[in-house]
Amino acid sequence: MDDVIARVELPRRRFTVEDYHRMAEAGILHEADRVELIEGEIVEMSPIGHHHIASVLALSRRLTLAIGDRALLSSQNPVRLSHDTEPEPDVVLLRPPESRYWQQAPRAEDVLLLVEVADSSYRYDRDVKLPLYARAGIPEVWVVDIAGGAVEIHRQPGLRGYASAQRVERGATIAPAAFADAVLAVADLLPPA
Repeated sequence: MDDVIARVELPRRRFTVEDYHRMAEAGILHEADRVELIEGEIVEMSPIGHHHIASVLALSRRLTLAIGDRALLSSQNPVRLSHDTEPEPDVVLLRPPESRYWQQAPRAEDVLLLVEVADSSYRYDRDVKLPLYARAGIPEVWVVDIAGGAVEIHRQPGLRGYASAQRVERGATIAPAAFADAVLAVADLLPPA
């Protein structure tokens, strides 16, 4: 039976961000559900392992210390990219002031830097989410590749992806384009070698 379903293209019901939020308000989706809305589909997110947690904590702490009040740090909260896409990236630097977010969730134009920490989710983050971020105009995305021991930096977004991509290995330093003085050691974002 599963083979038949896999070969037949069945009509799908796509959801908007508003539908998605109404499902949460109605109790269909719960805060404990690890899901996000990607191109109208509710997608289950990968479980968070201890390397992922440690990397997000290290990144959040170091960015907060380096940037101070020049940006707002949002960790594992939604960013609305379009009418049917609202992912929950691991770390985002947002334009201040924070008062602008009382009325609506952050949108693509509010993002200065977006970071995905990829442990078991590397292919999904690279092949699915990264193109969405580029099409939405997110100016800079970092993918922390836990297993590969590097950080990928993507800049210059466009409809076909990011025009600039650089892989920075352990031992080097990186800084967000918006805050060139906020220098971080790649090794600090990865498990000890």
